[in-house]
Amino acid sequence: MGDRGQSALVDISDVEIIAPNFKKRLSGVTSTIIQLIPVQRALGQRIAALGPGLPSDLPHIGFADLVKLWRAPSGKRFRIWHARRNIEMLPAILMRDILRMKLKIVFTSASQRKHSGWTKRLVSRMDAVIATSGKTAAYLEVQNTVILHGIDTNRFSPPADKAQAKRERGFDPGKKIAGCFGRVRHQKGTDVFVDSMIRLLPDRPDWIAIVAGRATAQHLEFEKGLKAKAAAAGLSDRILFVGEHTDINEWYRALDLFVAPQRWEGFGLTPLEAMATGVPVVATDVGAFPELIAVGEAATGMLIGRDDAGAMADAVGSLMDQDVLRARYAANARAHTTANFSIEGEATKLRDIYEGLA
Repeated sequence: MGDRGQSALVDISDVEIIAPNFKKRLSGVTSTIIQLIPVQRALGQRIAALGPGLPSDLPHIGFADLVKLWRAPSGKRFRIWHARRNIEMLPAILMRDILRMKLKIVFTSASQRKHSGWTKRLVSRMDAVIATSGKTAAYLEVQNTVILHGIDTNRFSPPADKAQAKRERGFDPGKKIAGCFGRVRHQKGTDVFVDSMIRLLPDRPDWIAIVAGRATAQHLEFEKGLKAKAAAAGLSDRILFVGEHTDINEWYRALDLFVAPQRWEGFGLTPLEAMATGVPVVATDVGAFPELIAVGEAATGMLIGRDDAGAMADAVGSLMDQDVLRARYAANARAHTTANFSIEGEATKLRDIYEGLA
């Protein structure tokens, strides 16, 4: 990631919580750290990041500061090291248990599969363990606390004028838009979305579809194949691949319906981002999606089985055809997300974990 502004190097003596990020490539974990730290600091948590691949204006310490971890911060008996990957747990264990540095280690797991023996061994040495969903918690063999991710509900919020939001993205305000956002790849089910749109759009001339996200090098042929499918169906001008955008919140504001067709997902923030923007969601029952999307009386969308283009098309088509139902789901979605999934709520729950260790 490039620099976003002035360096925010923090004095280690003022840091009580360290959030390591030992993977340079942007990932969901990295994004979580970038979004959470400013909120945590605003809530009074003395936290800083450590590692490569982070914006320079994110409060951080340097690797040279690690030699100072033998001394606890003022008024504390130890610092918190909040790891989110194996490569961040291991050095913390060495520092705490071999070098006798004054650390307590917290680990957040997002994995939804059986852990290897090595990972189990690392996790068993943690002072506290957090699971990002109930499904993740079921795979852990140690005591843990479920803390679902939150999002910035101010950044992701409904537009004052939906028609204007569409114009600003270059769309005809008279068109309704179904969107699928995220990396373009098989795992994300982008092909299921495209196949569903190929089936639905010919009979719904007032709808278009957009795919927003990047295809990395190994998935370029996959993306190329999807574009060819849309072209063969005569829908190149109605199934649009708009690429990756840093202002993705503005793209959500142009949507009337969001589709999350993933085949597998560790957590998955896109349905929350859509719902916070007042957009109803059709999603597969993978990752944390069943814990995020409300169904029933106060529904915010629909859940279907994964890898089923037919079921996806049926669910999406039913919402495309029911303006009143979409509007009700949209109102529910905003209320549900702000009440249950704000990033401030996530940061507050993390603070409770840290304080519990004291």
